[in-house]
Amino acid sequence: MSDRILIADDHQIVRQGLRRLLESEESFTVVGEAPHGRAAVRMAEELAPDVVVMDVTMPDLNGIDAARQIATHHP
Repeated sequence: MSDRILIADDHQIVRQGLRRLLESEESFTVVGEAPHGRAAVRMAEELAPDVVVMDVTMPDLNGIDAARQIATHHP
């Protein structure tokens, strides 16, 4: 069984690079990419990933606050 990962970063090139790196391992599956914190919170609720890889400095809700919201609703 592979770990389901959500990537959250406001730079598309970073998200794409992380996706390629993570998906090169059979034990990881990237289930989504979020361009900002609010999208990360919404997608975490919808997709229920095992892990969220999050940038801390993003527009429209920074990564730290987004992580707090995700952890509150999905510990």
